[in-house]
Formats: sequence, C-alpha cells, structure tokens
Amino acid sequence: MTQPPSVLRLVALLLALTATAVAAEPIVVTLWPGAAPGDAGLAAAEKERLYPSKIVGPTKLITNVTQPALTVLRPPPGLNTGTAMIICPGGGYWDLFWELEGEEVAAWLNSVGITGVILKYRVPRRAGEPKGEPPPGPLLDAQRAVSVVRSRAAEWGIDPQRIGIVGFSAGGHLALATATSFERRRYERVDAHDDASCRPDFAVLCYSGFLKAKDRDELWPGLSIPPGTPPVLLTHTSDDTISSSEHSAIMYLALKRAGIPAELHIYATGDHDFGVRQNGRLPSSWTQLCLAWLRSFGLLKPVP
Repeated sequence: MTQPPSVLRLVALLLALTATAVAAEPIVVTLWPGAAPGDAGLAAAEKERLYPSKIVGPTKLITNVTQPALTVLRPPPGLNTGTAMIICPGGGYWDLFWELEGEEVAAWLNSVGITGVILKYRVPRRAGEPKGEPPPGPLLDAQRAVSVVRSRAAEWGIDPQRIGIVGFSAGGHLALATATSFERRRYERVDAHDDASCRPDFAVLCYSGFLKAKDRDELWPGLSIPPGTPPVLLTHTSDDTISSSEHSAIMYLALKRAGIPAELHIYATGDHDFGVRQNGRLPSSWTQLCLAWLRSFGLLKPVP
C-alpha cells in the first residue's frame, strides 16, 4: 500500500536522525600548543566566505588562518578500515576550499571506511613571501599533522601504518612536498607528538600545481624524490584551465625514474576543481580508481 507523503517524510527524517546518531562527532584539534613556528602572523582575523566559482558553483572558503588545526571525521565503527587520509584543500596558498576540497572529501572517505582529517593550514601568504611560489609555513603544518595523527592513531581508531595524505590544486603540491620531505623535519621538536614519523604512507594528488618548473620540463625548484618516498597517485585533466596537466605528467615521470610506485590518470575533459563530486563528468571516476589503488597496496583491509 502506498504511504501518504507525511509518513514518507517522517520515515526519511527518522533515517536521517539515525545516520547522524551513528556518525561520530568531528574532533577539532589545534595543531600547535602555541604560535605556529616560523609564522609572522596576520593582523586580520580568520574568516569564511562564499566563493562564486564558475566551474563548480558557490563553495565555502576559509582564509586568514593563523591557528592551524585538524578536523577529524571518523567513519561509523562497523565500517572503519583503520586507514586515514589527511586532506589538504587547495586555494593557491591564499585560501582553503574548505567545502569542496575538505568537507566533501571527508564525507566520501567516511563512506568507504576511511578517517578523513582536514588540515587547516596557514593561509594566505605572509608579508614578504613571493607570489607564485609555495610559502614555507604550510609544509610545517602538514609535517606536524602527520605526526599528530600518527601519535594519536590508537585513540582515533587508525592504523599508524595506514596514514596517507590527499591534496587538491595547491594542496596537491603540499601533499607531495610532505611525502618527499620526511627525511628532515622543517621545525624543531615541539613535544612528544613529534617523536612520531612525519612520513605519510601514501599520497594522492589531484590537479596539482607547483610540481613542474615554470619554463622547463623538470621538477619545481626545491622538490626532490628521495628513496623511501611512499606510493603516489596523480589525477588531472587535459583541459585544466588553472593548473596544466603537465604538472602531474612531469611528476609521474620523475617518480617512475626514481623507482617510486606511481599511478597517473589524465582525463580528456573536466577542467579544475572536480573534487570528489559524482556528477557524471569524466573525472568523477577517479574516486573508484583511487580505492582500487589503495586496495592493491592492502590499505583498505578491515580493522581486526
């Protein structure tokens, strides 16, 4: 028998409330016990704004970050695989695309049993830091983030050997820089969290910038690929109007030549900022390819 609309609405509401009750509340952790090291600070207060993107529509941005933090979003206990990914939103190192490349990514990760940890790293560039270059502060925040998550892994239901990092646009550069700079921490030890390794176990880079030198087919100055660099997955589109797919192609070749496990997907169309949205466009398949890639390394095994 067909139920009246009022009953259907009530059922839908109860289901939504049940899902909300099952999902763990976000955990917000300040990254540094005091001021972020090496930071000149900002006079303006942190703020959110709605960005009218022509590519993806309105989306929330965060800027003026002086107190870096982690937002930990955990999957339901019965779904948890023990794998975690630190999420680096893009924004050109000026802003953080918090909704499109942060909250939406964490929701997708939770749906497949992965803990999503959104990194609120310091933006925008500080006074005196050159435009068109990655600033130094975010890498310190990302290294600290990996160590904090690893040191608190048991508390958050995470396998300390399955902590990856995923980045979008400028955040892709940050993810790669973190995955390749583990041999030298860029700040002095702060506390016991820093006794845990700052090397992520894998890295995922989406439509990254700052990987290829401006006028040459070689890596961006300052990037190198040491032995022990973790596996890397790269995805991009050929028609990206913000960051050329050559950034990912050059990085893939460098990783391959260095003997690092790497996988590259360049879609014919899809432009920039495709995130994890399932909208029927070509790049929307990258999330399933990513899961297959993770499984190939045994990174999505259920928690015992």
